[in-house]
Amino acid sequence: MRATKKSPQRDLSVKLAVTTEELQELLSLGRQSAVQIGLEAGAKITVGKRVIWNKEKIREYLNRISE
Repeated sequence: MRATKKSPQRDLSVKLAVTTEELQELLSLGRQSAVQIGLEAGAKITVGKRVIWNKEKIREYLNRISE
């Protein structure tokens, strides 16, 4: 199996979906908390073995639960 190529571009504002590591960076949280928020938001996208997260669903979820 070939390794996933990662682009040097780290501008997360233009991406529709992010990896788990990028999700952690966006939320400033650890892996377990970031994944928990992603799952509660219904933002998990599975492509083969790979997991990415829908940023828009996470943003909407955080806006709903914040006061």
